[in-house]
Order: sequence, then C-alpha cells, then structure tokens
Amino acid sequence: MHCFWRLLFLSCKIISLTIYYHATVLPTIAGIDLGADSLCDNKAMKLPRRWFWIITFSLSLLTGCRVDASGRTTNAPMAETAVPTPIPIPTPTPTLPAFWYGVDASFLPQLEAAGAQFYADGVAANGAAQDALAIFAAHGVNSVRLRVWVNPADGHNSPAETLALAQRIHALDMALLLNLHYSDTWADPAHQTKPAAWANLDIVGLETAVYTHTFDLITALKAQGTLPHMVQIGNEISPGFLWDDGRVGAGYEDNWPQFAALLQAGIAGVQDALEPSDRVQIMLHLDAGANNAVCRWFLDNLQAQGVSFDVLGLTYYPWWQGSLDDLTANLQDLSERYPQEIVLVETAYPWTLDWQDDTHNLVGLEEQLLPGYPATPTGQAAFLRDVLAIVQAAPQGRGIYYWAPEAMAVPGFGSFWENVALFDFNGQALPALTVLAERPSSVTISSP
Repeated sequence: MHCFWRLLFLSCKIISLTIYYHATVLPTIAGIDLGADSLCDNKAMKLPRRWFWIITFSLSLLTGCRVDASGRTTNAPMAETAVPTPIPIPTPTPTLPAFWYGVDASFLPQLEAAGAQFYADGVAANGAAQDALAIFAAHGVNSVRLRVWVNPADGHNSPAETLALAQRIHALDMALLLNLHYSDTWADPAHQTKPAAWANLDIVGLETAVYTHTFDLITALKAQGTLPHMVQIGNEISPGFLWDDGRVGAGYEDNWPQFAALLQAGIAGVQDALEPSDRVQIMLHLDAGANNAVCRWFLDNLQAQGVSFDVLGLTYYPWWQGSLDDLTANLQDLSERYPQEIVLVETAYPWTLDWQDDTHNLVGLEEQLLPGYPATPTGQAAFLRDVLAIVQAAPQGRGIYYWAPEAMAVPGFGSFWENVALFDFNGQALPALTVLAERPSSVTISSP
C-alpha cells in the first residue's frame, strides 16, 4: 500500500511541473501569451495519455514498484521474475529382472562370527579375504534369500539380524527375498512348530500374530530403504504350517479354511505395510519340485479357498525330490496349468563326498547322486547349469536360488553342508559359482 501512495505523490509533483512547463515556460520560449484564462481551460490542461505512461514508467524505475498492464503496482522489483514451483517427478517403480539368479545366504552372519574367510578367483596377492556377498554380486547374483525365525534361541535368523543383513545386500544392489518360517526354528515338511509365544493362541489369535509379525518386519525393512522384492509366506508348506491349526493333508482334510486364513493373514501383513507404488510379490513355497501330483493337489485346494499369490516357489534336491526329467515335466505342466510364476527357490549339489568336520553331512553317498553328475567341482557346475536351463525353458520359469552356498565348516560352526557349498574347504569359490554369472542368449524370458 505504501508503494501506491509514494507513486501517487510523485505523480502529482511531476504532473504539476509538467503543467507549469506547458503553461508558462513553453509559451514564453515560443513567444506566445496564452493569458490567465487559458490556464483554466480544460483543453489546455489535458495531459496526453502517452505522458501518463512515460511518467508512470519513470516513477516505477525510481521507486522500485512494478506496474502491470492495468496500471496496478506491486512492491516486487522489476528485475525479479517469479519462478514457478517445480512439479515433482514421481520415482518410477524399478523394473524387475527377467530372471532371478539367487542364493540363500542365511548362514552368513554365523560363519562370519566364527571367522570364515571367502576368496574368489584365487587368493588375492595380499592374502585378504573378501565379503561373501560381494563375491556373489560379482558373479551375477541379483537376489539374496534370507530366512526369518520369530524368536530364535541363539538370535540368528532373527528379525534384527535380518534387518542388518538386508542393508548389506541392498548396498551391493541386490534384491531381497524374505523367507518367513513362522517358527522359532526350522520349518519344513516334517516340522511346522508354532513359535513358543504363539503356542496357546486360538485360530483368531494366530491370524493376528501372523499378521502383526509380518506387518512389523515389512514396515521396518521399508523404513530403512530395504523393501524385499518378494516375500515367502511359510517354508515348504505342502503339509501346511503352524501345526496343528494350519496343518493340511492326511487326517487334516478339514483344515484347509483355517490354513487359508493364516496364509491370508500373512499376505495382508505384507500388503498393508506397502504404499500403492511399492511392488512386492507374494510367494508360496512347496518342497515338491519334481512331484507333480503333490503340486497339483496343493494348488487346486488352495484355489478352492480363494488364496491369491504371485509366485510358486519349489525345492529340488535330487536325492530327495527325484530326477531331472521329473523336474522338467513338473515345471512344464505347472506353467500351462496355473498362472503363477515359478522359481526354484532351493537347489544344490555336492562337489565332493568328503567331509571337513565331525558334523554329519546330509549328502555323502554315491547313491544320492544323479547319473552323469559326479561329486566333483565339474559335476557340481554341470548340474547347476542344466537345472538352470530347465527352469529357463519352462514358460513360467523366473528364477533359481542356490541354497547355503556359504556353509563351509570352520571352528565354531559345524556344517552339515560343507561338501555342497559353493566354496571349497579353503574358502575358495568353486566353478559352479560362475554358472550364476552366465546369461544364455538362447533363452528369452519375458519381464514379470
């Protein structure tokens, strides 16, 4: 407002001087005597419009006021230009890889605590060991699977340990597959024990516990910027989980609605923790990689319960699940019969039948091997390469994860898997690890 009065005051001064100039000075210079009456003549006193704009523009320069086309003034200096507020550009949802080349490295914190050392491509000149996760990333691994137990006795595989390891995985630009066991220890076809804190809950209480456990962990991962790309609800759940409330199969045929409700609680826990722009796939995991009858029985019953999910995870160890031909036939049939993508989320093969410690190994007999695939570094690599090709050839095949490649035997960590790991007894990476870096051009996989 003060700008307006300042402009008006100066305008009056200049107009007065201009009138005096026109009425007195200019006639005198020209030798004209207008007479006193002429000073009051309206025509003589009329100020041309161009003078108004000249005066106003001049005043705007002197006073710092800005004049718009309507003659209004503002306090903003003319030299300043209003800068429009930029429109924020939304961050696009990351494009998922066409195929997951993964490992399950859940033992890594225990091995590191025991002093395990890992080397790739020969021991470095200075003898320095390397981060196993960095070795995996350098060999083509684009996703790491981590199991999570609710309240483990020794603290390993806990939510807290998972959060810390997830940050290391994210820093190496690898994705995270979260494997929720819903138990305080191993969950598999022979063991699906409820967490101790949930033991006396009824089915409604179990649903709440499953939801809360899942929601809290996904929320914590999201808060630290390490949201998983996929979440597995239960581990090897062909017989159900959270026994006996969520058990299915022989003697528990009527439990499918309860089992489905528990799965839905876990799925809701994931989805409710996300923003609309977040993309996290839901996986259900069966131990029947080469057993078509079990897979169809499970999926048909689950469809009848209306449970929706994105990815079918399968386990395939030949000494337990069968031949490569059975695996191939199952993946082909499932791809044609069901809409879910398929990931071979657990597989492995021995590079030797020897052992390094006194812990009993799960694989140690010739009869556990596949014909044509000896327990040698070369045989291990050939097995992984052929299994990888089988999954890639399946219409819905979207990934493969090698289970426990880091599980060497070291003092303080007795391993049942050191002859199946992807590092030898000295911590040197084996040839099979390089298979995960191979990207065959002959196989085309569409983006999920």
